[in-house]
Amino acid sequence: MPPYISLPEGSVRLLRLLPNSDQNSPIECRLITFPALDSGSTHPYESLSYVWGSDDSKRPIYVDRNELYVTANLHVALSHLRHCLLERMLWVDAICINQSDNVEKGQQVQLMAKIYSKASRVIVWLGEAADGSDQALEAIRAAADEQPANFPVDKTNWGAILTLLDRGWFERIWVLQEVAAARHVLIKCGPAEIDGYAFCSGLSALNPSYETHPHLLGLIPPIVYLIRGAAFRPRYKGEETSRQDRFSLGIRPLGQLVDMYHTHKATVPLDKVYALLGMSNDDDDDDPHAAGLKVNYDATWGELFRKLVQFCLSDQMSVSTWDDVEAAVIEAKGCVLGKVSSAGEDATQRNKQNGDATRHDRQHVDIIWKDMPSHFRAKGKQISRFSFQASAKAVKKGDVVCLLQGASRPSIVRLCDGFATIIMIAVPLTENLRKWSASITTFPSDLLLVWDWDESRSKLQGGADYGKFISSQEVLKCPVAECQCLYDLDKMARLWNLGLLLNRMERYEEA
Repeated sequence: MPPYISLPEGSVRLLRLLPNSDQNSPIECRLITFPALDSGSTHPYESLSYVWGSDDSKRPIYVDRNELYVTANLHVALSHLRHCLLERMLWVDAICINQSDNVEKGQQVQLMAKIYSKASRVIVWLGEAADGSDQALEAIRAAADEQPANFPVDKTNWGAILTLLDRGWFERIWVLQEVAAARHVLIKCGPAEIDGYAFCSGLSALNPSYETHPHLLGLIPPIVYLIRGAAFRPRYKGEETSRQDRFSLGIRPLGQLVDMYHTHKATVPLDKVYALLGMSNDDDDDDPHAAGLKVNYDATWGELFRKLVQFCLSDQMSVSTWDDVEAAVIEAKGCVLGKVSSAGEDATQRNKQNGDATRHDRQHVDIIWKDMPSHFRAKGKQISRFSFQASAKAVKKGDVVCLLQGASRPSIVRLCDGFATIIMIAVPLTENLRKWSASITTFPSDLLLVWDWDESRSKLQGGADYGKFISSQEVLKCPVAECQCLYDLDKMARLWNLGLLLNRMERYEEA
């Protein structure tokens, strides 16, 4: 292991990948300290975006003549990136950060948005060539070049494309910030490579159907949205949204980022929040860092998740979290603002009929507002049509829009068996609708909400009984052994509150 020397504040290490004409020779590198990330230009190094992979089959490289074991996937990536004659300057997290030092790790993770934004380009490493990946990239490139809608691709190439998109890189949470920061993205799979913008353009032209791989619908469009934006992103936009103590790319508010990406995966659960902090554009009055949402690898997941819930919603509610479960149970008072009258296929079909091209990275939603004062209505109408950026959980017809007491933005929830599961925690509204929600002072409904990040449970949210989940996590527990009296009484109260809520929504038969 190389003898890591403490980094001066604001500095990073860069990796000099030494050339070698023999591809089978050991990989040799040098580490240098680089202090100039605050200068106003990109720097002549490339940042690597990749999946670490399993620790079971690590392989050695030599850093400053010291042996360092890295994952097999990183070893292969460095082998493909090594030039026969010229050295290459890279930033690679597993090597450039002292992974055994939690303090340095936290400091460097807070700099990652800046590190990727100042790189001359970000190289996305998808892994070795396999399962027709070369043909898949070529078909995507051809579609980008031709640009017709529904570019014709044979069945074999379609299978190769979907298999390529099913690779582990697309489901990881950290890659979002890495490509969001990029000024130029290059995607590599084995020896084949394609420009990031061409990759996105080709996929858009192909307009893939994810029916055979439905889980990709929540993964691929959001990543395409971020990579596509690299070509048009203003230079150093992050500088404009930086505060004295942190740097951010200023993509979207943290609550919306969480809605979009919380089902992406991370080896360490804390990273599911930390990876999004560098992309948020919350204003100074609503600063995640000031709310305690800062990189700290000594924190527990339950503590961090509770702070996130209170930041996205309000501290005027009871929040239960656990260190081993990616879910929160929230007791709050709320006010129903409206209901979703059309979403997904219904709204998509309407937009097609109106000549509006529908893309997989958007979801069209119609909302009927309840008791909205006339002076807040757009053109006197009590229905609004939205085109939301695709979120991890799709909004469905019948979902409820509610404002929780103390929250600055409404949420969309789904009612099921006495509970409400959170579908979108921070709904982006127009200025007029924000003013209406800000004017509300009465919150008549008692709500028990579950915000669940577990994908396997999320699939059941249309009608899952979260009672077993809540009782198993001991949100309510009677001191008498094996007695369920508190849970049973609570369930009665919840069903009563649900009936009142349904009645308020004029769903009388259900109520």
